[in-house]
Amino acid sequence: MIDETALVVFSGGQDSTTCLFWAQREFKEVHALSFRYGQKHEREVELARAIAGKAGVSFTVMDLPLIGALGHNALTDTSMPMDEQIPDGKVCPNTFVPGRNLFFLSVAAVWARERGIRHIVTGVSQTDYSGYPDCRDSFIKSLNVTLNLAMDEQFVLHTPLMWLDKAQTWALADELGVMDIVRRDTMTCYNGIPGDGCGHCPACKLRREGLEKYLGTINN
Repeated sequence: MIDETALVVFSGGQDSTTCLFWAQREFKEVHALSFRYGQKHEREVELARAIAGKAGVSFTVMDLPLIGALGHNALTDTSMPMDEQIPDGKVCPNTFVPGRNLFFLSVAAVWARERGIRHIVTGVSQTDYSGYPDCRDSFIKSLNVTLNLAMDEQFVLHTPLMWLDKAQTWALADELGVMDIVRRDTMTCYNGIPGDGCGHCPACKLRREGLEKYLGTINN
């Protein structure tokens, strides 16, 4: 265990919840920071609050409506049909929220700096990144350097899921002893349904396929 404090960028989804409990294992003290940014399903914030309560970590919510107002995407625009997969000719699906991780991590770094925290944890993954450019390792490394230069600090951005697929993420949750919490209490679904979700949106499909793959490995 590192005898320092970590801040987890926390949405209450599968990945960030796994990271929250990973951080509790790795650091002496953990704080969780969530955001309201104009997402369709703000219920995720209350689910995140409940999970943080179960974990016994402090929980803060910040409002960043600018993120939802700036871009045009299916997670903040109720009139836009959701891409089930990346359409031909497009770089990423319309569930990509432009600038979201850039803003989240930048605000998190300022929040952390004011409290003397230098370790910041995020649940992004390049292995299962759904075409989102701000989940790539190159982006995280670049932003880490930029944040350090911008504030003359020595932040460390931790990405424990970066090279894990969803089956391996389930395995980590199981190893941490929180698989039931992750399966029952988190919300990954783009349609705003907790737990196993709607079953047909891209996030639910990825989550279910990973779970089935992991359960298959431990049952064989």
